[in-house]
Amino acid sequence: MVAPSAALQFGQEGSNVSTSKCVLLASAVLGCLVSGVAPQAQQPLPSVRLNRAIETLAQGRSIFGLISSDRSIENARAIASSDADFVIIDMEHGTFDLERLQLFLLGMTNRAEIARKGNLQPNVTPIVRLPQYGYEPITFTVKQALDLGVMGIMFSAISNRDQAIQAISAMRYPRVPRLPGEPMGKRGFAPTAATWLWGVPDYQKRADLWPLDPDGELLSFIQIETVEAVTKVDEILSVPGVSALFIGPSDLGLSVASTPGAPDLETAIQRVLSAAKARNIPVAITANARDASARVGQGFRILTLGGDGISAGTVEGMRVAREAAR
Repeated sequence: MVAPSAALQFGQEGSNVSTSKCVLLASAVLGCLVSGVAPQAQQPLPSVRLNRAIETLAQGRSIFGLISSDRSIENARAIASSDADFVIIDMEHGTFDLERLQLFLLGMTNRAEIARKGNLQPNVTPIVRLPQYGYEPITFTVKQALDLGVMGIMFSAISNRDQAIQAISAMRYPRVPRLPGEPMGKRGFAPTAATWLWGVPDYQKRADLWPLDPDGELLSFIQIETVEAVTKVDEILSVPGVSALFIGPSDLGLSVASTPGAPDLETAIQRVLSAAKARNIPVAITANARDASARVGQGFRILTLGGDGISAGTVEGMRVAREAAR
């Protein structure tokens, strides 16, 4: 009988199964009995940080991606093979369809790239923007999206500290607090699909928020889209577990009774940027090839450059942004 300890542990190092024993799969055991030759033990994939966007941000570098509501398999394959660091799968303005989200995540799984790299880290980090605003109940949709295996949640229209706490709590499992005021997790445990998609046996340990947990593999993007959020940005930033702020210039422009590009909108944008930089929290904003260099120069470390597919404009925007970030 094969001992349980002989099972493969994908994503972890240190599993060394003796070739003198027939282990792992029943078919392998049968083969040993017939031939009398022990099969060679399969080596586990090396342990790495799974969330490449976090890995890049933790090194002090910038990340660039896109927002997409197209959940076709073809788009999933194109994005997974692109130069993007992340994709925000839009279920705020796109349809809220968890089964299509699951198919999209599976479609992004690039087996050839896993084989080439020799580890389980996807090149493009999947993040989901949910439809609820900060003042609406959000816990159940966060739980369902995370249980499918996404590596981050983008929260629309978070306007104050209480709403930020609700968002962070929804992403976390209950844990012993590390810091004063740390939001207690409310997420229930049933990550079968996420464990399968990530390919690791220790999902619960990894599924916490960075940088609150330095080893966490989940990102929280807190979207700033209202005048209230601008005036209360410091209290939002004070909530442990905020990974990044994401300025939504279109909705923020409406909230400040302005138009895109007007001075009062840019003043609000710079106020949020300044507050976050003072706390060393990355800030994101939408951009394009025309303004990407300027936004990087201002200190934005996360840019989305296009939507719904890898267009020529998205490719050019990423090229300009990466050049500016060097």
